[in-house]
Order: sequence, then C-alpha cells, then structure tokens
Amino acid sequence: MNIEFFIAKHIISKNKTNFSRPIIRIAVLSIALGIAVMIMSVAIVTGFQKEIRNKVIGFGAHIQISSYTNNNSMESTPVSIRQKFYPSIEHQKGIRHIQVYATKAGIVKTDEEIQGIVLKGIGKDYDWSFFENRIVKGRKFMVSDTGKTNDILVSEFQAKQLKLDTGQFLLMYFINQNELQPSVRKFRICGIYNTGLEEFDKMYVLGDIHHIQRLNNWDSTQVGGFEILINNFNDLDKITESVYKQIDYNLNCTSIRQQYPQIFDWLGFQDVNVTIILIMMVIVAAINMISALLILIIEKTKLIGVLKALGMNNWGIRKIFLINASYLIIRGLIWGNIIAIALSLIQMQFGIIKLDPSSYYVSQVPINLNALHILLINAGTIVVCMLVLIIPTFVVTKVSPVKAIRFN
Repeated sequence: MNIEFFIAKHIISKNKTNFSRPIIRIAVLSIALGIAVMIMSVAIVTGFQKEIRNKVIGFGAHIQISSYTNNNSMESTPVSIRQKFYPSIEHQKGIRHIQVYATKAGIVKTDEEIQGIVLKGIGKDYDWSFFENRIVKGRKFMVSDTGKTNDILVSEFQAKQLKLDTGQFLLMYFINQNELQPSVRKFRICGIYNTGLEEFDKMYVLGDIHHIQRLNNWDSTQVGGFEILINNFNDLDKITESVYKQIDYNLNCTSIRQQYPQIFDWLGFQDVNVTIILIMMVIVAAINMISALLILIIEKTKLIGVLKALGMNNWGIRKIFLINASYLIIRGLIWGNIIAIALSLIQMQFGIIKLDPSSYYVSQVPINLNALHILLINAGTIVVCMLVLIIPTFVVTKVSPVKAIRFN
C-alpha cells in the first residue's frame, strides 16, 4: 500500500475525537449543500428553458417556410403546395416532419363578449403530439381531403373570457380587403387546450385549413406556408440554413428563434444566473475546504515533524493532506448528489413547488435532470477544489521538524 495513502487513511479513521471534527463537518456540509444547489439550479433552469422552448415550438414549429411578402403578418400570403421539397424534405437527416398551415385574423363575438383571435388552419398532415397532452377538455379534430370540418380547438383562457364550453357553437368574423361585409363562419368547439403560454393562448384558435382557403378564395393547392419539425434543437441554425438553400427564390425560411427573438434572448439570459450561482457555490466550498485543511495541518504539526525527521519529503506529506481533503470532498459530493436528486425527483413526481403561469408560463417548477450536467458539475467541483487546496499545503514546507516535534 502507498505510504501516503496509508497514513492519510489512519488520520481519517482516528480523526473522531479532536477539536477539528466540527470544522471538518462544516466543510463537508458546505460542499454537500453547494453541490445540491448547483445541480438543482442547472436542473431548474434547463428544465425551464426546455419547457418554454417546447411550448413556443408547439405553436410555430422549429422552422417556417412562407412567402417573402408575409412580413410577420397574421394574414398568410398563399404559396403553392406543389413544392419540390414537400413532403420529401422530412426524409432529410435531422428533420422529423413537415406540415402545411395558414393563419387568418378574426373576431369572436358572443352575446356578452368580443375578442380578437388568430385562426390557425392545419391540414391532415398536422403533428398533434404537442397538443395531445395539453387538451384539458374535449378532443382534437380530424382534417381530411374530402371535406372541411367545423370543429375547432380553443384555449382555456379564451373559454373563460368568452364563457365557452365544448359542444358549443360560436361565430367568427373575418374581414377581406375586397369585401365590404365581413365573412361569418360558424364553428363548434370540440376541445379546450391550455399550454400556460398566455401570450399564445389568448391569440390562437386551431381549425381546418380548408376554411381559410375558402375565406381567402384560394384553391386546394394553396396554403399559407410550411412548418418543419426537427429532431435536435441544437441543430436548428444548421438545418435552417440547409432548408433555405433548397427552397425557391420567392420563399423565405425563418427559424423559431428568429420569429421570437425576445423569448429566446430571455431564456438565454438565464444561463448567466446559473453561471453566477455555480461560481459562488464553488468559491464557498473551496474556502471552507481551505479552512478545514489548514486546521487539519495545524493539528497534525507534530506528525509532520516526525515524518520529516524520518526522511519523508515535503511533497509526500502534502499528498497525505490532499488525500484527506479529497476524501472529505467526495463525501460531501455523495451527500449533495443524494439531496439534489431526491428533491428533484420529488418535484418531478408531485410538483410541490407551484408557479404563477401568467408570470412564468409554467404552473410548477420544471426539472430537467441530465446525467451529463451532474457529471460535469461533480467533476468540475473536484478539479477546482483540489487545485485550490494545493496552495494551503505549502504550509507543510515551512514546518521545522525540531519545533514541530516539540509542538504541543
């Protein structure tokens, strides 16, 4: 057995009745709490970013292809569905699905209330995976090529504002530039959804794209544009550029990040908060470990003198205390990981900590436990603490064997 490891192990096993015990406990506790705070901070922020991002993408997909003349208007400019990339582009690496869509601004009027909305028309190729888990009442509707359905999906916010319920009929009014009188359509509410994104829930109603085609006097081959869903959000910019190169000159291709820059900039800013927390926690843990190690060195001054007298060099003695410190760090990390993972799993399962959806867009604190994040936090903490702890071990080189042996 390595002599430094043997002596360090002996110190650890006998270090139970001396005055340094409470200091060491505090150091271990600080590391445990620090690592727990770091893991949970990263899990909450990444969970929050992922949840909000998925909700925004659920409304607008990762990439939209539309006419250059749209200019972010709620009124779609028609493009032909007969494009060389549709639907073959979904077989391209990284792309999961492509679907058609169209939007049209309108007004919903009831006996007591009136509200502006945007009717988003979808086709039979629509991917319902986002809304299936967010329909709080009723059901989704089916779109076919043979005829149009009058079923629509409204948000829970709209249902409360307009006092609507599933099974009810409502009138929507649409204004066309070349018509003096607004066009009226009667729809039946088949389902109510709630995403928690109030900005979008206030606005969007989902319906059959055939209604928008009829309202705008389009034929069956004209749509408002195409939505593309991808497999990995990290590939968004690369795939957007690739798609742009494949479309005709009269079409434009924009990513969800370009459509809603204010939301994604806000989400990106959360990384700054996490970085500050990580730095502060590592500094606190390092300071506590330095204090504990210095106290341990002072307490073992006589042992240091004896080891020097027996011929052990300074680096060998320093290694003994670094091994002691690493043992304390690992012990703190184990407890910190247990605390963080346990609390995270409890929140994921039971959603104990609630949030106001109107302010945070989510009803409870979201958690995203990622094994790689946990591994990097643990590894980073160990590396930083061990590098910092090399400094206080220089005290060993200043200890005189004669004075140390006489030290009491």
